[in-house]
Amino acid sequence: MILNQSEQAGAIGQVSARFALLRNEVVRRGALALQPRPEGVRGPKWQALLGELRTPVEHWQATRQPRISDEPNAPSRPVMLLPGFGTHPARMKPLGRALEAAGHRVSDWGLGFNFGPSEDRFERLCERVVAMARKEGEPLVLVGWSLGGIFAREVARMHPEAVRLVVTMGTPFSGDRHANNAWRAYQLIAGHSVDEPPIGAEMSVKPPVPTVALWSARDGIVSARSACGRKGERDLAVPMRCTHLGFAAHPDVAAMLKRLVAAY
Repeated sequence: MILNQSEQAGAIGQVSARFALLRNEVVRRGALALQPRPEGVRGPKWQALLGELRTPVEHWQATRQPRISDEPNAPSRPVMLLPGFGTHPARMKPLGRALEAAGHRVSDWGLGFNFGPSEDRFERLCERVVAMARKEGEPLVLVGWSLGGIFAREVARMHPEAVRLVVTMGTPFSGDRHANNAWRAYQLIAGHSVDEPPIGAEMSVKPPVPTVALWSARDGIVSARSACGRKGERDLAVPMRCTHLGFAAHPDVAAMLKRLVAAY
């Protein structure tokens, strides 16, 4: 009986300790989410943020528009799609289907939901990209949506021999890292400040491979200035007419990706 009471007390103590750790972590992340935005830094206006709700309607309208098939013939390329923050690779399946219809070999990043970077996840992604490039016999085209574009740029910086082209879509790689409407949610979920990420400490430095930034003035999540970048931070900036969420599936984005893959 004494032994059982001792074991019970030990078990209760372990549960209490774990609960205390969890409570402290919740408090720490809450404090990160409540940090003030730096003076003079702004994300997209609230009207643009509300405009993100129209994404499904805009996609439906775009699919009903007549399209002229002027896409150039291009050799088949291996393409990897990297999802945005808080999203699953399944969200980018429309882009994947469009690229596959053009003859390209498409894969996702293989890490499931994107809840932010860690050194371990980044290392696993690098290993996957290098292994796939070796298997395909040629470097990959990396297409990163939002935070996925940060991963893509960093992989290309670390392993340029395995990457043919980087295309970012609504990716906040330039300017202040608070110039968006998602940084508080990011800090809450990822558990670290946007100013102290495990990877991408110098996000604005262009990778040593061709790098194209797709951006939109209608983006309600990421500042157009941050997603467009400055000369020298990317090779080419292409404006699109879509919402931030629209980058994952809009037919115009898919058409642009096919043209870019063919060009490089």
